[in-house]
Amino acid sequence: MLAAIAFPDFDPVAFSIGPLAVRWYGLAYIAAFIFANWYMKRLVTTPKLWPGTVPTLAREQVDDLFFWTMLGVILGGRLGYVLFYEPLRYLAAPLDIFKVWDGGMSFHGGFLGVVAACLIWGRQQGVRLDRLLDLGAAAVPVGLGFGRLANFINGELYGRVTDVPWAVAFPTAGGARHPSQLYEMALEGVALFIAVNVAVWAYRALARPGRASAIFAMGYAASRMAVETVREPDAFLGTFGGFLTMGMILSLPLFAVGVWLWGRSGRTP
Repeated sequence: MLAAIAFPDFDPVAFSIGPLAVRWYGLAYIAAFIFANWYMKRLVTTPKLWPGTVPTLAREQVDDLFFWTMLGVILGGRLGYVLFYEPLRYLAAPLDIFKVWDGGMSFHGGFLGVVAACLIWGRQQGVRLDRLLDLGAAAVPVGLGFGRLANFINGELYGRVTDVPWAVAFPTAGGARHPSQLYEMALEGVALFIAVNVAVWAYRALARPGRASAIFAMGYAASRMAVETVREPDAFLGTFGGFLTMGMILSLPLFAVGVWLWGRSGRTP
């Protein structure tokens, strides 16, 4: 076994209330939703971010949109995992789909769920889809960072065997491995939040519908594909063609959508 940093003795359960165990992963989702709700309200109540136009929503509408997007994240994330990663397993035992406590959420499925939720709600309110997605793009990276930190605490979704000095010996994996959860937290959480919000606050990206969404889509896809090169593939899937993982395959069309949104936003007056 290669030399490695011992994995900290984290307890996946943050605290318990009687028989109810509250896990760090669940708290990550709660923190992400609270931050997103607060931050989107701040964005729509800051006039200087909308030069030559008007804010997408009134502050009061954010709570309504938040409810729809929360449903989109949860339902889309779960169904995405079922369809993209283990369809045969859930086809044989469909009731297991509802066992969300056993894990199994897909970012790409959650993303599609949010798009569907924003599309439905936006049509009801007369608000463009790209405007709504721009608000989410500015707020969502913080939640992604929290989620990856929770993955690290749980000792799951670790990287491949390596001899880098910062390799970690995870208790459920053999050998010294890349702490790929922390890589994703840094890229998908911290770096992506900075990139999107520099565009929003310094370059008024919200005045060009689709610009913030484009940065998010391209940034997330590029980050995910980069980390997938050192992340341990799912045992039940492996790799395709000896190199491509499911995360890479799902990120390629997301990157293409980001490129399309960027070009489209540049043509918007």
